[in-house]
Amino acid sequence: MMILIINICKEKLHYFEFVKPIEDIMKTNGIKFRTIGYRNISLKDLMAAEKIIITGTSLQDFGYSEDLVLFKWIRSQKTPILAICGGMQMLCQVFGCNLIEGQEIGLIKAKFGKEFLGMDGEREIYALHNLAVKEDSNLTDAFDIFSKTKYVQAIKHKAKPFYGVLFHPEVRNKEIIENFIINSV
Repeated sequence: MMILIINICKEKLHYFEFVKPIEDIMKTNGIKFRTIGYRNISLKDLMAAEKIIITGTSLQDFGYSEDLVLFKWIRSQKTPILAICGGMQMLCQVFGCNLIEGQEIGLIKAKFGKEFLGMDGEREIYALHNLAVKEDSNLTDAFDIFSKTKYVQAIKHKAKPFYGVLFHPEVRNKEIIENFIINSV
């Protein structure tokens, strides 16, 4: 198994907060992975990946959202994707969803109405975002919502194996990443 980790961080220092913890989860689980910046992804990289994780980034980094055209490959992708925070925002935008201002920072409680990559019931999650996905028909036509606080926290595409979380499971709830790697279809 080879996991493709797509780094959306603009600043190199943000790698240590948002990408390295995901790589450490891969190493702990003995999973082969390759990390690539989103501007450098090739068709060969996408075809070699058995699963894809799109990382989050810092509160002030929105560079990826200006490069949505570089993510158009997602619409035709069949490989399972886990998109984290900014990655979820971008995933939703690719499918026509809109973003809104919505800040949450720190540990918050979220209720999972049904099982989502091993999570269910009320859980404490780590949020770090200034933007959220607008909960409207653009979102609900394409995605099922599994958890929300003030903002939508966990989604899955209705027809494809694409998962999104607005929070950071690489900080808290690492089992989401492990369940995605090992169990997701």
